[in-house]
Amino acid sequence: MGAGKTTLGKALARTLGLQFIDLDDFIIARQHKSIAQIFAEVGEDGFRRLERRALEEVAEYEDVVISLGGGTPCFFDNMEVVRRAGRSVYLKPSEEVLHRRLIEGKKKRPLLADKNDAEILTFMREQLAWREPYYLKAEMTFNASNLECKDDIHLSAEALAKMLNIKY
Repeated sequence: MGAGKTTLGKALARTLGLQFIDLDDFIIARQHKSIAQIFAEVGEDGFRRLERRALEEVAEYEDVVISLGGGTPCFFDNMEVVRRAGRSVYLKPSEEVLHRRLIEGKKKRPLLADKNDAEILTFMREQLAWREPYYLKAEMTFNASNLECKDDIHLSAEALAKMLNIKY
């Protein structure tokens, strides 16, 4: 939800010479449908079951950086799957940065498209209050506020690689 998971994940994978997998894109490719279409056809419960199976599959891969959907850690025992598979990082931008990113990208997010800035802030805070206990099960937390340009993204990827103690 605007934290920069895909942006930083791709940069980290490039820095480390690894493959990058966005779990939502993986599901879209497997199902040949958008996430919105899947939700419309099988509801959130059906989507979460598909997501879980996809997570179990990609968790078996080696030498990859995986970006999860924002809700993925909050269902089943998905965070345990993640933690068993490898290193886990909660990307946490400041509230101000997250709010700005969500406003800027609201057209791409069906749950936000019809909301004004104040409603987006309320929605964001509600989602974080519910999701953060799951996110905090990650092995570490990384400040993802500074992903505004290529240089920032590259420096953040290098900092995260060092934090993970991965040689590149």
